[in-house]
Amino acid sequence: MHTTHHETSPGAGDDAPFAFEGQSFRWVDLPGRFGARLQRLPLVLRLLLENALRHMRGAERDAAVAALFGWLESGTSEAEIAFQPGRVLMHDTTSTPALVDIAAMRDALAEAGVDPAVLNPGLRVDVSVDHSLAVEAYARGDAPALNMGHEIRRNQERYRFLRWASKALAGVHINPPGTGIMHTINLEQLATVVTTEERAGGRWIVPDTMIGTDSHTPMVNGIGVLGWGVGGLEAQTVMFGMPTMLRIPDVTGVKLVGALAPGVLATDLALTVTQRLRAIGVAGEFVEFFGPGVATLSAGDRCVVANMAPEYGATTGYFGIDGRTVDYLRATGRPQAQARLVEAYARRAGLWFDPAQSPRYTRTIEIDLAAIGLHVAGPRRPQDLLPYGGTGRALAAVGFAPAAPGELPRHPVAIAAITSCTNTSDPRLLVAAGLLARKARRLGLAVAPWVKTSLAPGSPAAATYLARAGLLDDLAAVGFQIVGYGCATCIGNSGPLPEPIRAAQQQGASKAVAILSGNRNFPGRVHPDIELSFIMSPPLVIAFGLAGDAARDLSREPVQTLPGGRAVHLAELWPTREEIDAHLALAADPADYRRDFRLAAANPLWHALQAPDGPLFPWDPASTALRRPPFAAAGEGGQLGRYAAYPLLVLGDDVTTDHISPASAIPPDSLVADFLVARGDDRHDLNVFASRRGNWEVMLRAAFHSKTLKNLLAPGAPVAHTLHVPSGQVQPIWDVAERYREAGEPVVLVAGERYGTGSSRDWAAKGQRLLGIRAVLALSFERIHRSNLIGMGILPLRLAAGMGPEQLRLAPGDRIAVDAAADAIAPRAPVAVRVLRADGRAEPLAATAAVETQLEVELLRQGGVIPAILKKTIAAHA
Repeated sequence: MHTTHHETSPGAGDDAPFAFEGQSFRWVDLPGRFGARLQRLPLVLRLLLENALRHMRGAERDAAVAALFGWLESGTSEAEIAFQPGRVLMHDTTSTPALVDIAAMRDALAEAGVDPAVLNPGLRVDVSVDHSLAVEAYARGDAPALNMGHEIRRNQERYRFLRWASKALAGVHINPPGTGIMHTINLEQLATVVTTEERAGGRWIVPDTMIGTDSHTPMVNGIGVLGWGVGGLEAQTVMFGMPTMLRIPDVTGVKLVGALAPGVLATDLALTVTQRLRAIGVAGEFVEFFGPGVATLSAGDRCVVANMAPEYGATTGYFGIDGRTVDYLRATGRPQAQARLVEAYARRAGLWFDPAQSPRYTRTIEIDLAAIGLHVAGPRRPQDLLPYGGTGRALAAVGFAPAAPGELPRHPVAIAAITSCTNTSDPRLLVAAGLLARKARRLGLAVAPWVKTSLAPGSPAAATYLARAGLLDDLAAVGFQIVGYGCATCIGNSGPLPEPIRAAQQQGASKAVAILSGNRNFPGRVHPDIELSFIMSPPLVIAFGLAGDAARDLSREPVQTLPGGRAVHLAELWPTREEIDAHLALAADPADYRRDFRLAAANPLWHALQAPDGPLFPWDPASTALRRPPFAAAGEGGQLGRYAAYPLLVLGDDVTTDHISPASAIPPDSLVADFLVARGDDRHDLNVFASRRGNWEVMLRAAFHSKTLKNLLAPGAPVAHTLHVPSGQVQPIWDVAERYREAGEPVVLVAGERYGTGSSRDWAAKGQRLLGIRAVLALSFERIHRSNLIGMGILPLRLAAGMGPEQLRLAPGDRIAVDAAADAIAPRAPVAVRVLRADGRAEPLAATAAVETQLEVELLRQGGVIPAILKKTIAAHA
């Protein structure tokens, strides 16, 4: 690739100082170095360019710059680039296993004669305790206090551990329960868009960049901050001094034209984008929005769309910095000087969004905002877009036939939840919901007794601004009282189902449906007994909650019929744009955000928890919440090599991380429950799987615990069971894995398309490592899970199209021979694989290492992230 004088001459910081309001900063002057060529790069690549220039040196820096501009030739590249984010964001159920790993690594260092206190994150880590709020109490004014009490009681051992970590590990900061959802906190409190940092040579002004251990981290892309979701294992590499290595990404440009029609909300746009991008496939790509339509969207609108990047399969959903960004900073109480700094820097650094500009993209699609209507998605995937009146047709296609007559509808609304950062962080969506509730209240409408209602905003400021607008009482009057501030239903903490729903489902009279304003609706995610869910905007959630019947066509049929016979249709309840604007103006006060967050952070229940002191965590061998994991050891080796393996499981398409490692409630009649009860836990108060991610023995037994997962190796097997081929016995998966281990027999897993879609949870990979899985062979992988597999030393192998599980027809007794010698593995290199049939035939199988960078190759050779960190630390301090 051609290298120009501009690309090789000045080092980072050699540019003329950046002057702002009497202050002087060092910076990377991208326009000064690259001139008009800079405008051809997508904004996301300009940010990677700035990061590379600031952190790299010499030939490595020159190669990265040349590769980024070389990308312009074809819109794609095989070159690798290092990205060093400025901070890390985690939540309690991804931070707990990561911090447990760190505590265990400190033990391993102490056992190796190294001071354990040397293992500390090298950059700021913010942890939000948001994933453990369950909706136990609802439709009552004291629900937040009651639910908070349950949360602290159930999770106090884990929370004490988090408090220990914040004392023992430099740079780890905990946002307590009740302060909101991590991504909303990131938008309202943590993100600076532009920041300053002290580095060798002085004070620098730089873009705010970050990674987060949650797949919805790209929500902050909506205000121009480059960040994306990673697994906890990849986050650990960054925390301990290794950059995130990535292939220079393909960048899909989504051109937005026109403007949203009155009545259409950001949720409708986000669901449309999800459907359009899933249809073309953007897995592992960056997505950037451009065009005149972008300028018509508020920062809140943009954040809704950016949040769903994992649902459309992308790494980012980036919107550039512009006046809407600056407006958002002011509206959420940021200092005026910070808002001015953001605009001044972004304009001068070539990072300011211009709606008339059309950079070079790998490919583009166009979406006309004016053509978007009211939508829902479901009933099993977020990309399955429907008109809002199409739920009945989608449910009819499910083919549920009642086994007995019942009093409830065939598909009753069991849960109506305004939930998740996706659709509660934008005040416009909550105000719209409040206005619909007000109109319903005035007409005397009420939800049916079988509907469990809830409102769990991402920010405690929501209660204040809704009350100021006079809408909080209206929401409460129709059952949508605030239940707390956390992920709640969206993450599967929906609490018990109403008794009428439980009875109807047990009788086979109804198949219940969840209605939520979340981002995912995979079977069993919201609740283990709910297979069908629809995603929609907050006001539509209330409308369906009032209807009580998920199959009702609200585009034609009434929401309810009043006692006098008058039909109330959705159009009568739907708020106008002018009504929403007027109440937003009434609600707004920038002071709310900092004040309410500060008050929530003073949570007395949290601060009353006593935490141990010292550099080493005192493990309790009797704990069912926290155990030192066996894989956090320097002696753990790599799993590459040549072997013939039995398939432990053979799965189909769209296996999600919820299938692989569930987060929802632990069923009291499960083998996991039996394990916990045998150790003293209450069978009827076992909490959720996610709360046990600090205990490897529980999570091993939780692996693949899903009623909707189909194991083609053992069709009809009970939940979390598989076939032990040599004996012909069907047993729990972990028992079968242990039998193979004792016999010295390797195992692999085979799956179809989009293996590992969904959350970033690293336990989906850790569980597979503990089961002894050496390789996963799939038609395609979701990005974060692929990275997590490598982080645990498991080789992901991408099968050729048309050679998935259905075509392979693996039968009991068939084995898979993998030739993956450590010295032969390379990024995207072919790997020799053969199917060894039970009758003696050997069939070649085309496979490619789903490995993107040389760093990933090295991690596989060392056995994963944790052994690599330990070996590096021991070598540096021995």
